[in-house]
Amino acid sequence: MKNLKILLIGYGKMGHEIEKMALTKSHHIIGIIDQKTDWEKNAKILDQVDVAIDFSIPNEAIYNISRCRELELPLVIGTTGWHHEKEKVKEETVKHKASLLWASNFSLGVNILFHFNKTLAEVMSRFPDYKVQIHEIHHDQKLDAPSGTAISLADDIIHVHPPLKDWYLKENGEIKEEGLPITYERIGLVPGTHIIKYQSDIDEISVKHEAKNRKGFAKGAVLAAEWLVGKKGFFEMKDVLGF
Repeated sequence: MKNLKILLIGYGKMGHEIEKMALTKSHHIIGIIDQKTDWEKNAKILDQVDVAIDFSIPNEAIYNISRCRELELPLVIGTTGWHHEKEKVKEETVKHKASLLWASNFSLGVNILFHFNKTLAEVMSRFPDYKVQIHEIHHDQKLDAPSGTAISLADDIIHVHPPLKDWYLKENGEIKEEGLPITYERIGLVPGTHIIKYQSDIDEISVKHEAKNRKGFAKGAVLAAEWLVGKKGFFEMKDVLGF
């Protein structure tokens, strides 16, 4: 693997972690985009970029995706909060023969959880007495709720549970018979915790992933960037890991 020239989009806590991880693997950060005006400030170096990594904010994600597509920059994006436009982005990526890799979570452990979640959901779909719910906990600076990871987990469960039509954010004790409830908390500096519960009148089955720090997310994002270079299309972390 050659040493990559990386453009960082978003320079918050995750951006700093990705920078540190990339440098430990002898890659180079040749530009940083932290606001829209930075695109023009970095204009002279953009043709040198091998891959961009975006951990910015939800309301700038689509703009950044469009800029990278126009500039023919391969893009790894971990920004969440734009899930409702995912299919449109996928279509545009394929149509323009662009290069984009999206994941709601780049942690290796979480992606193992995604794989296990699908298998468990298929088994539990045969036992209607068990009702499923998802709970997530993140730091109090996270802007979107529920998390993109929780939505991905929910979507995979719904896909194999015909009685479930959609997920919903459960607040004030509401219950939707054909919905999968997601609850959330925003606490201090918590990097991320996700819990899937199947409950019946007699017992409970639960699966939990708890991130200890942001290093796992950064490591996965850099791994994804290394994998993406030279490929065209819309990809997800499962493609990188071969799941």
